[in-house]
Amino acid sequence: MIAVRKPEDIYKAQGEIENGTFTGKWHFSFDSYYDSEYMRFGNLRVFNDDTLSPGAVWPLHPHREIEVVTYCADGQFRHADEHGKGGILEKGWVQHTTVGSGMWHSEINNRKDLPMRFIQMWFLPSQPDLKPSVEQKPVERKDRTNKFFLLVSNKNPAALKIFSDVEVCSCFLRKDMLVSYTLQTGRGAYLYVLEGSSVILNSNLIPHLGAAEITDEKNLSCPRITMRNYCSSIPLCKISASRQSSLQN
Repeated sequence: MIAVRKPEDIYKAQGEIENGTFTGKWHFSFDSYYDSEYMRFGNLRVFNDDTLSPGAVWPLHPHREIEVVTYCADGQFRHADEHGKGGILEKGWVQHTTVGSGMWHSEINNRKDLPMRFIQMWFLPSQPDLKPSVEQKPVERKDRTNKFFLLVSNKNPAALKIFSDVEVCSCFLRKDMLVSYTLQTGRGAYLYVLEGSSVILNSNLIPHLGAAEITDEKNLSCPRITMRNYCSSIPLCKISASRQSSLQN
């Protein structure tokens, strides 16, 4: 089954933060936003598309027991912990953070002249009290053009390691090109069209800034996801979520 989430159905947030403002598209319950129908999708607990104004800072705040994946969608993202340590992400780059036993951190727009947009995903960890750590990976557009490029995985050593049963991929899909991904039995995926135009996911139209919750059903003999961009170039974020038995809110 493919459940399409239209952009107008995704919660919109905005507010003032240190040195500026933010706007957000929050896909699941987060902070003051609560929706019992959208608490999580498998191990995916949070999926936020946030934009910070030039020079704005999401101030230091604490977290525990989450695995965080950050994807820079535009501008320059800077991460800093309570000691000021972190890293800078350019557009298309990815960072993984194990919060584990506890960490203070902040998200920063490293540019004073341009907005910065980032996708932040939180996953439920596979075990408690992990040692906090931060790793990141540069990813060029050519690496993810017309294919799902693996960014984060709990199994593949070529990707950033995550302590959760998930994979995170990205794809820059050019006009009139086709890309496919085979889901293993009992797995699901969460797909987000973060830039460009609409795509067709099997026979379902996913609009720009729309998303899709994908789960394998018994009547799908070959659970292959096929997407065609029929309008213009577009990047996609694709997540392989946890086993179907836990794909419930």
